[in-house]
Amino acid sequence: MTVIGISFGNTTSSIAHLAKDGIEVIANPDGERAIPSSLSYIAEDEYHGGQSLAHLVRNPNNVIINFRDSIGQSFDKLDLTLTDRAAKTTQLESGDIGFKIQTSEGESKQISVNEATVRHLENLKHAAVDYLGQQITGVVIAIPTDFTASQKEQLVAASEKAGLQVLQLISEPSAALLAHASIDDKLAEDKTYVVADFGGVRSDAAVISVRGGILTVLATAHDFSLNGDNLDAALADHIAAEFKKKYQTNAKSNPRSIAKLKEASVLARKTLSNVSSATISIEALADGIDFHSSINRLRFEVTCRSVLSQFPAFVESVVKKANLDVLDIDEVLLVGGLSNTPKLASNIADLFPESTVIAAPSLDTKFKNPEELVARGAALQASLLESFSAEEIAESLQPVILNTQHISKAIGLVDAAGQFVTVLKSETTYPIKKSLKLAAPKGQDILITVVEGEHSIKETVIEPTPVSDDEDDEYSDEEPEVVREKIYVPGSKLAELALRDNQSEEVEVTFSINKDGVLSVTAREVKPGCVAFKGEIQHN
Repeated sequence: MTVIGISFGNTTSSIAHLAKDGIEVIANPDGERAIPSSLSYIAEDEYHGGQSLAHLVRNPNNVIINFRDSIGQSFDKLDLTLTDRAAKTTQLESGDIGFKIQTSEGESKQISVNEATVRHLENLKHAAVDYLGQQITGVVIAIPTDFTASQKEQLVAASEKAGLQVLQLISEPSAALLAHASIDDKLAEDKTYVVADFGGVRSDAAVISVRGGILTVLATAHDFSLNGDNLDAALADHIAAEFKKKYQTNAKSNPRSIAKLKEASVLARKTLSNVSSATISIEALADGIDFHSSINRLRFEVTCRSVLSQFPAFVESVVKKANLDVLDIDEVLLVGGLSNTPKLASNIADLFPESTVIAAPSLDTKFKNPEELVARGAALQASLLESFSAEEIAESLQPVILNTQHISKAIGLVDAAGQFVTVLKSETTYPIKKSLKLAAPKGQDILITVVEGEHSIKETVIEPTPVSDDEDDEYSDEEPEVVREKIYVPGSKLAELALRDNQSEEVEVTFSINKDGVLSVTAREVKPGCVAFKGEIQHN
């Protein structure tokens, strides 16, 4: 049985599978691992991927792009601007959403969105078969968290028509997190993540808690006006302004010039993600004039400052939507092609405390390509599912829980100093059972107080240090630094347990929440032969 994972995006798609030495992202015959989600038609020939995008300059009306989100949608809900520079999205005579393509002189054909999806998935399947040398028996496809039931149904139908049996649809943020957390077995650690996916035509984010290896989505957010196209448009405006200043000619005078500007902007942006400067070279940009220039990373960041500054606010909005503070987030995982942009990553890092890990290529040289994470996670999930039946997959092999069966507040104990000791973190899913051992004075009565943990913000003001020890010297011009720290303090008391005349040096306390959300707390002495519980409470 050969199974694969597919990340099917509006802008690009990726294929991955689990090999003997780890997850491998599959390149298509043209060597593309991030395969453009595009089809084009020249006469009777059909092109895919990068070969298709190459026709955007000369034959844009026959190029299909940005069609993924149109699957299973009604025409009146579509953003028609997404296809402005290519074949226009329209309502076909059949009533389906699709595109009208000119195949040859005086002849045209209609391609529905579902048909385009089938052809694209077939192309991805053929790339996988060519690479692996085996037929594909199953696939896990990653989808956005806002996909409707109709969109899911239409995607599964298109996949099966393309010869791909869908084992499962998995949400994109959970797939990316599965791939990221599986590297160092991070799923064993209880953490709260933000997964932010910055794509070509939309941005998506999710807050996901990991408790006991179970992923729980606490909140999601989507912004269809914040995307890579915004950055490319800002850079294109900069190039056009420089061209006009130098040649007194409008570089946006016709669709072909605009397409060339877009192509050059994308290339420059990607180049500046890896090096400090990029060369811009456009043949016959306008009025037959060639344009040659260069741009450094600082100029790019200044040019795109207004767009880049919006991404941290978007990430912060999803944290607030989950009723959390940025101090609650242990790690931020940046996904999508824009995550390679150093300034975007640094802007988001500025939003969080130093203790929060920002997983991005510019901040961690060992970080996996963010464009491939979703496909890697889908492939990992596919490998877990390949030996199970459809019924078993549907019933018990879901990788993520959506806002159900988790506690909203931490539960723990009050220690001798009156401090809160966390046993079950907030957002822990249940049913669950967890135990801890406490040091106990032998021969004395033990009182165990069970409470909920309340968040409290502790702010510490750090004054700037003097320039020297001389009292007459002035202080530096730096403002005092305010360090915010989120701590737990004892909240509502849930119960008290008493162990009288304790005869052990340790006491084991066990917390258990059943499937109905009922909490049981038991305590016992830890000594050979002692198995009887000394106390028990229940709290719903």
